[in-house]
Amino acid sequence: MSGDRKVQDWKEQVRKSGPLREVNPDKGVDGWSSPVGDVFSVRGADYFSKRQKIPSGEWMMKPLGMDWLRSSARLDHVLARPDNRAMATLRRAQGEGRALKAFVFAVNLQVPGREQQHSAVFYYATEDPIPPGSLLYRFVHGDDAFRNSRFKLLNRIVKGPWIVRATVGNHAACLMGKALTCRYHKGDNYLEIDVDIGSSALASAIVHLALGYVTSVSVDIAFMVESQSDEELPERLLGAIRIHQIEMSSALYVDPSPINNADKTLGGGGFEWRKRGRGLRGHGSGKVEDEEHLPTY
Repeated sequence: MSGDRKVQDWKEQVRKSGPLREVNPDKGVDGWSSPVGDVFSVRGADYFSKRQKIPSGEWMMKPLGMDWLRSSARLDHVLARPDNRAMATLRRAQGEGRALKAFVFAVNLQVPGREQQHSAVFYYATEDPIPPGSLLYRFVHGDDAFRNSRFKLLNRIVKGPWIVRATVGNHAACLMGKALTCRYHKGDNYLEIDVDIGSSALASAIVHLALGYVTSVSVDIAFMVESQSDEELPERLLGAIRIHQIEMSSALYVDPSPINNADKTLGGGGFEWRKRGRGLRGHGSGKVEDEEHLPTY
């Protein structure tokens, strides 16, 4: 097996697992897909002199997929949890001497609720080294003040009722660190950004309105580091994803406390995420036969 194929294997495992499946980008429902990059516009090489924007083109990182989660408390720093499926899969690959240069970028949109908290977690990965001194390198290794001034979300409503388009906005862009509380978690091979929607009453109201129509809404979401000088142009997207008319009931329940002992958790009636169509399976024996059957989401 070639090195490229081996690298691809762990990514494919992540893409094909999880509470939401990858679907057809044109007609899929209750899942996610990869939109074409050119649906977004970014700042071109002459933006500060001519105010010209260009099609966004190829992203820096490919999507690994998304998790739609619910819990009794806010889920913070999900990549550090031993039950996180993306990092668990990467750790297994690295234990076999594969994917040693992989870097994971994740955005965790935290949606507050009266009884349950929800998280939409988007995963991206690259095997290419981040060039030292580049804007992305400065963002990954910089301080929170720098990150807050640069982290931007773009959205495009693909399908949805007029009230969602009017309230959320179409082709909208927002510097997330300026509008909301963002918490940054950096590991040796990852960066996670937790975006607290509840830190803004207006944002919380808008998101909850949108969730009321969630089964009829498809939206493209992209993340980027904003360029603020000629030397940083043209802009490139970190990554993008299309969310297709998801069901609230598709959210996978996650214990808010990280799982520190897999055997104990399985023995106590923990969960295991199986391939879509097989659902969740309870465990009572406490027996773990191999690493792939650890309780991961």
